[in-house]
Amino acid sequence: MPGVDVVVGVEMVTRSPNAMLVIEALRARFGDRLSTNKDILARHGLSEGHHLGVPPDAVFFAQSTDEVAEAVRLCAQHKVPVIAFGTGTALEGNLAALKGGICIDLSGMNQVLEVHAEDLDVLVQAGVTRKQLNTHLRDTGLFFPIDPGADASLGGMAATRASGTNAVRYGTMKENVLGLTVVLPDGQVIRTGGRAKKSSAGYDLTRLYVGSEGTLGIITELRLKLYGIPESITAAVCSFPSVEAAAEAVIMTIQSGIPVARIELMSAAQLEAVVRYNKLEGFEIAPHLFYEFHGTTAGAKEQAELAQAIAAECGGGDFRWASSLEERNRLWAARHDVYHATCAIRPGAKLWSTDVCVPISQLATLIEATRIDLEAQGLLPLIVGHAGDGNFHLGLLYDEEGSEEYLRCKAVNDRLVDRALAMGGTCTGEHGVGMGKIEKVEKEHGPAVEVMRKIKRALDPDNIMNPGKVLRME
Repeated sequence: MPGVDVVVGVEMVTRSPNAMLVIEALRARFGDRLSTNKDILARHGLSEGHHLGVPPDAVFFAQSTDEVAEAVRLCAQHKVPVIAFGTGTALEGNLAALKGGICIDLSGMNQVLEVHAEDLDVLVQAGVTRKQLNTHLRDTGLFFPIDPGADASLGGMAATRASGTNAVRYGTMKENVLGLTVVLPDGQVIRTGGRAKKSSAGYDLTRLYVGSEGTLGIITELRLKLYGIPESITAAVCSFPSVEAAAEAVIMTIQSGIPVARIELMSAAQLEAVVRYNKLEGFEIAPHLFYEFHGTTAGAKEQAELAQAIAAECGGGDFRWASSLEERNRLWAARHDVYHATCAIRPGAKLWSTDVCVPISQLATLIEATRIDLEAQGLLPLIVGHAGDGNFHLGLLYDEEGSEEYLRCKAVNDRLVDRALAMGGTCTGEHGVGMGKIEKVEKEHGPAVEVMRKIKRALDPDNIMNPGKVLRME
């Protein structure tokens, strides 16, 4: 029986001819936890990025690792694609069911299974979100610091190797995952890593799966590092005469060894959008840095004084402080609302959100070149970044797919990546590859991509795990 071709944009998507066999088996086994409702399918084939959504053939709402394994074994038997789903906040088309198949929704797997406060680690199911985990931990004096903005699932954060605003101090998901439970493409369940803080026993499979975007297996449980809540947390904002001056202040702050917890950059255009959307008061519309300092009361104060001196040297204004929890939450909520604030600039326009990461010494040069490029193309310089680790994001607004404005945005994105790679950087610091940056990965890694393909073929010979993402296999 031939596959069914579905038109998506200008491409043809071939759906599996055996999907109905799996759907019938899963419905018989799990009842209404297997859905073919059109609205549910559409929601699960679409993420927050600009890429076209492609719905799966069905969505299975799993509640345990054993159930995920059972569903994957059925799909493997019939060579039906499998796409894992957390909260749907991905930005590079990571969730589109390009060959149809079964979407396994892990949001019901939302239990915190173990907390070892004395060893600073926790075991969670993949559907637990970062906010949910920190709410659970609030009476322990501990927290999990990785903060990509959206209240993403921890399984999804590991799958895309997420980071966020705290990465400059606490690292990314790569540094904070101690071990995983993974369902392999044949339905076998393995556990990687462990509770020990280090190990030299065998290949580091945990790192293989962190960032694999569901193409090598489905993460169902994670063991994560925890940290003590700092004695003192203070936040501040500072304006600068130009985005390049702000970037220079970031570079000098990091090179001086000041252990800032957060140092976020916003261009004037981006700040104006945030101020309007969040109804903030007292902000000069100019490039800004948002800072946060963690430590003892004396230590955080010293960090802030040193950072303020550097900002002044780069032309920055006086720090505006947000010391209370309410003030800090309002400040960082505004930072995290950048996506929605940008969409509100032109209601009805589409938003292409892209990111790159470069060595910190190259950040100011890259930002300046990007700003010049945007102005030459008549596009708003909507720049925001986790500047402390050289990672910044660009918001590109356009009217419709394939339009002249869209093509200008695409050209800017292509040049942005080329510049980042020429500077020793990467095509994506935290959004992941999905289907949007496959060509960029090939440009970045060259012959090493074939090694990645060999790993993919060895673990997933029938290419059923999130096909069409990360690597070109056909």
